[in-house]
Amino acid sequence: MSSERMPSEPNIVYIGNKPIMSYVLAVITSFSAVDTKYVTLKARGRAITTAVDVAEITKRRFMKQLDVSGITIGTEEIPQEGGGTRAVSTIEIILRKTDGSS
Repeated sequence: MSSERMPSEPNIVYIGNKPIMSYVLAVITSFSAVDTKYVTLKARGRAITTAVDVAEITKRRFMKQLDVSGITIGTEEIPQEGGGTRAVSTIEIILRKTDGSS
C-alpha cells in the first residue's frame, strides 16, 4: 500500500513502519473533517505496538476529547513464498470523538 489512508475508507489509518508522529498527524487530520466522529487504526504484526502508542499519544497529548470505543483483535493467514501460510496477529482500534461534557 502506497498511501496510509485509502480514499474509499477515509476514516481508517493503516499503521506501518513510519514514525509514530506521522500516524498521530494522520489521526488528527482525519478528525479535522467536518462530520468525522470515528477513526479506526489498523495494524498487524509488529506494528500493533505502534498502533497502541498512536492511540495513546493522540488521546493524551493532542485530543483530550477522544475515547477508545472499541478494540478488535484477530489473526490473518498470510501466504508464504515456499507454500503454506503464516498466522499474523491483527488489531483495530476505534477512536471516538466525544463532546467533552463528560
